Amino acid sequence: MAKKPDKDRARLQALIEEATADCYGEGEEHAGIVNMIEENLVHPFKARVIGEEVEVVEVTAPKSGFGVDVVCRYKGKDYRLDISALEWPTPKPAGYEWVEAFEAWRATLG
Repeated sequence: MAKKPDKDRARLQALIEEATADCYGEGEEHAGIVNMIEENLVHPFKARVIGEEVEVVEVTAPKSGFGVDVVCRYKGKDYRLDISALEWPTPKPAGYEWVEAFEAWRATLG
């Protein structure tokens, strides 16, 4: 992964700190960041998964682990996938910076 400029790192760190204020432990931090993604990532939006266009209709915490799930609608059916499966549209939807903050936070896990 390419290094982010200091300005980008500082912006992402500020978002992480906002989402994880008053959190104790990685589980609470994860919940805080997922909550910010759920609240701020504007959906529905179009994206691609393995080259096929889908509509992202929901963002939610996974049943287990430190990921983020999305519900994608494809040909009238809903599919739950990890957010990393998305090929993001250009421009990215409003609130995407919270996804970047989540990725930066996840990279710090041991």
